Amino acid sequence: MTLTRRDFARRSALTGAGVALAGSIGALATAPGALAATETDEVAGTDGADGHSHGHGNGGPGYGPLVPDPEGLLALPAHFSYKVITYSGRTKLESGEFTPSNHDGTATFPGPRGTTLLVNNHELKGPRADWKYPVPLTEGLVYDPAASGGCTVVEVRPDGQVAEWVGIAGTATNCAGGRTPWGTWLTCEETEDKAGKNGMTKDHGYVFEVDPLDRRANRAPKPVKAFGRYAHEAVVIDPKRGHAYLTEDASGPNGLLYRWTPPQGFHHGRGRLRTLADDAGALKAPKCYDSGGRFVDDLSRATKIGTVYGVDWVEVPDRDAQTVPVRGQFKDGEITRARKLEGMWWGDGGAYIVSSYAREESPVRHDGQVWFYDPSRRTLTLKVLLGVNPDPSKDGAFDGPDNITVSPYGGLVIAEDGEGIQHLFGATESGRTYPIARNELNIGTEEKPEYSEFTGVTFSPDGKTLYANIQTPGIMLAITGPWRRRRR
Repeated sequence: MTLTRRDFARRSALTGAGVALAGSIGALATAPGALAATETDEVAGTDGADGHSHGHGNGGPGYGPLVPDPEGLLALPAHFSYKVITYSGRTKLESGEFTPSNHDGTATFPGPRGTTLLVNNHELKGPRADWKYPVPLTEGLVYDPAASGGCTVVEVRPDGQVAEWVGIAGTATNCAGGRTPWGTWLTCEETEDKAGKNGMTKDHGYVFEVDPLDRRANRAPKPVKAFGRYAHEAVVIDPKRGHAYLTEDASGPNGLLYRWTPPQGFHHGRGRLRTLADDAGALKAPKCYDSGGRFVDDLSRATKIGTVYGVDWVEVPDRDAQTVPVRGQFKDGEITRARKLEGMWWGDGGAYIVSSYAREESPVRHDGQVWFYDPSRRTLTLKVLLGVNPDPSKDGAFDGPDNITVSPYGGLVIAEDGEGIQHLFGATESGRTYPIARNELNIGTEEKPEYSEFTGVTFSPDGKTLYANIQTPGIMLAITGPWRRRRR
């Protein structure tokens, strides 16, 4: 049953202010310089001398100020430490080749004999000749021998020893992705290249499944065409209903959020996605309404934490996009768009969804949003809103959220992919933000410093270790310290 504009308006009227309140109860953080300044000041307070909420000292929500790293790699709070797990061009795979570069989306899985397995995307686009360290073309695991991207599987043993091997190769621009409830990884291609473009010999822009526990299951890679062909970013699976939610990072026009509904009688499980027909199930895009029943054309319209939109879903005409990109198949007024739909994570009975920033291509400018989609209510609620960062070269503010995870200690942990200085930062349920780490590896010059984005933020199965990547050159890090549960 669809949630119509009239239904949502009637429901809003029945609950009065309840729709707005439902979005603000337990709302997550607004970062420094956020929009909706009145609410931010009220909820987040102003800890710093510059009026920004840093979470330092005096009972702040974080772990204290970040301590510069004498190794020039990762600044962390006092009593925290890190270990390099893989490093492109330095560490090697089991086969003897170097670890591929451009680490991106990652998830962890419990492995045999106390090991932790991580599947790590490598966001490498275009021909293999363009990259010094592409994903090796391991026999039997290659989709398109012309493509440079893919995934590696990293095994971290209890004694600290590390092994790494290829999970899939010959895919392109493997950006984020998502962990499945049945213990596999879905890697997403953020490209629309077809055979014959950029040297590719096959069409790209698909989702592939990678099994970290069974190498044989990864042989003869097959795209999940039922999920559509577009510039994929992330995917989550609703463990109760079986729906897949997918984000698209694209512009001209802005990209879309998608929901895939499995066909009647289909049951998820290891290897089951391979059995789907290319047009199996239904792929749909959202059409949102505000509490007054008015259509919302773009998610950037929301300028206040707690904004709630009702969601209907509209069928995609041609999911394989052979002539027109999926996002271009809809007319204005038919669906709701958003700029740079990036990371997602399933938690709290729904999907957390990131819109990294909005500029001139969107109705309203911002430096980041995190939405929560509640499938039982069929609503999107704005949980995090970052105002435009006036000076990204200065430490203190956050901008450009990307990969995201729900913390076992409460709230969210977010990887920054903005301008200037790059952080991992936390967002609490009470409306505060705080830094967790800062990238200190300058890949630019002393005059014009440049710091790569963080990616692949995810906790170990036991919750004791936070894994994250520095995308360029490609470094996987394990962060440990005195984590503590947030008081609600």
